[in-house]
Amino acid sequence: MSTAGFNSQNGTGQAYANGPSQNPVGLQPLPGVSYGMTHQPTYNPMQAKAPATTGTGLYPSGPYQPVHPVSPYQPGPTLSSYPAPSGQSLLTRPLIGGPPSHTPPQSSSPGPRLPPAQATPPPPAVSSSSYYPNPQQPQPMAPAWQYSTAPPPMGQPTSMSVPPRGLVPNNVNPAASSTPPPAPYSSAPSAHVSHSVTQTPGPGMPSTSLHGYTQPGPAPPPMTHTAPHAYQSSRAPYGSPPTGPPPTMKPTPPHTGSLMINATPPPPKADGTVAGNGQQAPNSYNHVDNKMAGLPQHGPPGRHLGHYPSLPPGYQNTSATHNAGPPMHPAMQAATQPYTQAPQTYQQPPGGPGPAQLSPSLAALSLQSSTPEALRVVNLLQERNLLPPSPMPAPTPCLPQDLQKINCNPEVFRSTLTSIPQTQSLLNKAKMPLGLLLHPFKDLSQLPVVTSSTIVRCRSCRTYINPFVSFLDQRRWKCNLCYRVNDVPEEFMYNPVSRSYGEPHKRPEVQNATIEFIAPSEYMLRPPQPAVYLFILDVSHNAVETGYLHVFCQSLLDNINALPGDSRTKVGFITFDSTIHFYNLQEGLSQPQMLIVSDIEDIFLPTPDSLLVNLNECKEIVQDLLKSLPNLFEKTMETQSALGSALQAAFKLLSPTGGRMSIFQTQLPNLGVGALQSREDPNQRASAKDIQHLSPATDFYKKLALDCSGQQVAVDLFLLSSQYCDLASLGCISRYSAGSVYYYPSYHHQHNPAQVECFQKDLKRYLTRKIGFEAVMRIRCTKGLSIHTFHGNFFVRSTDLLSLPNVNPDAGFAVQMSIEENLVDMQVVSFQAALLYTSSKGERRIRVHTLCLPVVNSLSDIFAGADVQAITGLLACMAVDRSTTASLSDARDAMTNAAIDSLTSFRQSVLTIQQPGLLAPACLRLFPLFILALLKQKAFRTGTSTRLDDRLFAMCQLKYQPLVYALLMIHPALYRVDDLSDEGALNINDRTIPQPRVLQLSVEKLSREAAFLMDAGTVMYLWIGRNCHPNFLTQVLGVPNYAAVPDNLYLLPELDTAESQRTRAFIGWLRDQRPFFPSLHVIRDESQLKPTFMQNMIEDRTESALSYYEFLLHLQQQISK
Repeated sequence: MSTAGFNSQNGTGQAYANGPSQNPVGLQPLPGVSYGMTHQPTYNPMQAKAPATTGTGLYPSGPYQPVHPVSPYQPGPTLSSYPAPSGQSLLTRPLIGGPPSHTPPQSSSPGPRLPPAQATPPPPAVSSSSYYPNPQQPQPMAPAWQYSTAPPPMGQPTSMSVPPRGLVPNNVNPAASSTPPPAPYSSAPSAHVSHSVTQTPGPGMPSTSLHGYTQPGPAPPPMTHTAPHAYQSSRAPYGSPPTGPPPTMKPTPPHTGSLMINATPPPPKADGTVAGNGQQAPNSYNHVDNKMAGLPQHGPPGRHLGHYPSLPPGYQNTSATHNAGPPMHPAMQAATQPYTQAPQTYQQPPGGPGPAQLSPSLAALSLQSSTPEALRVVNLLQERNLLPPSPMPAPTPCLPQDLQKINCNPEVFRSTLTSIPQTQSLLNKAKMPLGLLLHPFKDLSQLPVVTSSTIVRCRSCRTYINPFVSFLDQRRWKCNLCYRVNDVPEEFMYNPVSRSYGEPHKRPEVQNATIEFIAPSEYMLRPPQPAVYLFILDVSHNAVETGYLHVFCQSLLDNINALPGDSRTKVGFITFDSTIHFYNLQEGLSQPQMLIVSDIEDIFLPTPDSLLVNLNECKEIVQDLLKSLPNLFEKTMETQSALGSALQAAFKLLSPTGGRMSIFQTQLPNLGVGALQSREDPNQRASAKDIQHLSPATDFYKKLALDCSGQQVAVDLFLLSSQYCDLASLGCISRYSAGSVYYYPSYHHQHNPAQVECFQKDLKRYLTRKIGFEAVMRIRCTKGLSIHTFHGNFFVRSTDLLSLPNVNPDAGFAVQMSIEENLVDMQVVSFQAALLYTSSKGERRIRVHTLCLPVVNSLSDIFAGADVQAITGLLACMAVDRSTTASLSDARDAMTNAAIDSLTSFRQSVLTIQQPGLLAPACLRLFPLFILALLKQKAFRTGTSTRLDDRLFAMCQLKYQPLVYALLMIHPALYRVDDLSDEGALNINDRTIPQPRVLQLSVEKLSREAAFLMDAGTVMYLWIGRNCHPNFLTQVLGVPNYAAVPDNLYLLPELDTAESQRTRAFIGWLRDQRPFFPSLHVIRDESQLKPTFMQNMIEDRTESALSYYEFLLHLQQQISK
């Protein structure tokens, strides 16, 4: 089976768009433009830069590169504070070309970015994918990698009977016509502002930036939209300056996404399937989204009742001018405009411009008088304490208050830029990636569920009705993605919540950005499948030695009644060593019957009908099997592992229904199909050279995963091993079938009790958590934007449809986007993710998330809306792909270049007064620190001994974990815990949770008189200082002195002391916030884990990596050239 079409997802391939596949001719490199799909080259940080000259330098891959493992610095004491400015030597040898200075070095001629620092440095490699038209001629600050690629348009779009975009009034457009005709019926304006948005302003109106704030006064207040550039003092405003407090901007966390540049989606066949994917299961829903397009819309046509406002619940009397009576929200003004196809003339209202006429430059006034916090200039070389004392919240998009109030939760749907640039060229100039991070099936405490025979969707683009559409009147609504006008079905006129008729804008679908529909029969191609669980267990000698089988069987016995499902739920078991063992669990048998198949080359099912049984009917015999299984193989001497044949058998068993396959593997498969050989050289683990074998050794597991995906089967892998298992190859079985990977290195039931506890807790969550079967997910965006690369575990079935045989609440996804058409006539854009799945109870459901963001036209507004956490997460995904498709050093270089490029763009394009130092906007002040943390993260570090499977599992987690969990793995949180108090504590369920402040990851923050907790996401370390106060030792650890602290302590004793209760409450609270169970290790100075703890001190120098301050100096030197 060919795999040519399967390079779509997590590594290679061309850009995806919301439409047909790109013309292959358009993908050929244009003369003088690299990677260009259009003549507007797009910024991509994963593309290595060409060297400025051919001279040698410390960083051979390009003019500015990240830290290489062999350090030019001699090992020395850890820097505890920043050194004095110029004149004092920082280290034993000059630091990257000279002593550290707070003044950027002046460079007038193009030379090598770094002076030689090695006796015989390798010559710089000229990138084969240079951004420069001519790699030998340096260009000023060329981009390092393309974030997005705008493919050429594929002909004219289909006509949708939509009037031209400049002619329709915009519900959020402050420039809407100020003298609308009177509405046929009206009532007093309501204080509540509605939730619908139209995206197209009237003609001739200046584009308006949405960095706005609400003035105090009667409700609804007028919206003053702040303007694009923070430093344009010479621009005259159109109207009087705004009153009230200046806009407050929260710092923006980084976004995580993918470094993939060449992502080619598989060529879809005419029927939407993909070549080589095997026979598709009947429920492959490729056409479900289009099936409803032709259905007639119900309700009497032409019954237009007048000008129906989209946002306010009442009807507005708009005949008066703006300054007669209380000021009106611009969205409310726009909502009362009639829908016309004729251009409306711009009329200045008497008494001066109202809020609807405020131009973008008006914001320059407020920004001049008080720059938003997000754009406050920070000199990173002088300001040391940049970490916020508590976890950073996601930045809030600058939208009107009524829209922001109902916008999608950032934990579910988040963008790297909370202000979308108007054009791709503006995005390229900002040199920041544009992408989305999703957690679509997240466990939610509140989720509105709607049961309706009619799910209202746009007849053209199939967007689900949402809070950001606009109602032109009671009978028509306009799509916020493609702008088509649709009829409101008769059934939608009735509001089941208020039990009222005639107010469609108050229905739950238009009041909630996240909503779930129970789908009617049109969304099913076959009856919903039952919940089917098949467990495949390694029972070789190695597996029995680890003792995992006892834990697994006991955990499943404890939770068998909590497995998600209904009366149709089925289970089955397969065990394997050098042969495959099936278990006949048919009702009526007195005990389970083992059937052994020794012909692993031609695997078959001995009794197909009795291997998967109904759990309710056969529960007792299943329980008998689980009780006897651990003892069955106790004395086995079988050392071989025929995993590939066991997977083939499991696939045959699950193909008719679909379901979930759970594999437990403890060694390298070495027999039959899919057999692997060890590729790891332990002597190369700390090599400074490129890391080898990050790609699969065989395509067997990927092909099998694609076959599984076609039959609605997902595969989850539990790897419990102390030896190399080739996770690069085995991981493909989960990656392409939308499964999960769990990894427990050095697992042993006696020698590693912390791992056993972790496995037990993870297994309980895995067995009992919510699950969705036979799912597909599609992400849509406003016309003009395009999605071109996806990250996560799935298979891309068509250009924008993700196949998810299983979906679980712990899975995260990321996408990269580009701007294909200028968004000049739009105030806001929207993104919608729709997840269609079968619940474990057999219901077909659709979960829909919609996100609305403002469009801006200045670089300062783009920077002010940067989400530094989301950017970091997206870059991490992109770097993982770059590591496997190119090399680890390319990925490291690209991440460093991303920091250099964005700070250079800020310095050159946003700052008007150039000052010395390394300057960043406050919202990006943590960007260099996060990039350095990525370079030192297990996935990307070099020069430190790292097992290959450990590195690959770290890469899996960065791609698959939702952003909030991935960030802790990138930059752990450090707390002092020996002096916890109730001051500032949280009270949750009658528990008091202390809230210590987050400390910098530097040894200088540690004290031998204290105890510190490091939360690294999947693991926690409690470090005890040698002179720690005896009170903490006795009250929390239950030991009399430091010497009595046990070596392998992983559980805190439950002592009846205030100190013990506070410490356990804090650690328990941290653990409760994530779906997996982080193990805890109590460590002393002599502990074996101390080096691992110290490696997470990101701000300190190691033998193979720069300190944070040295990294800042390196960035400054590159930026100032």
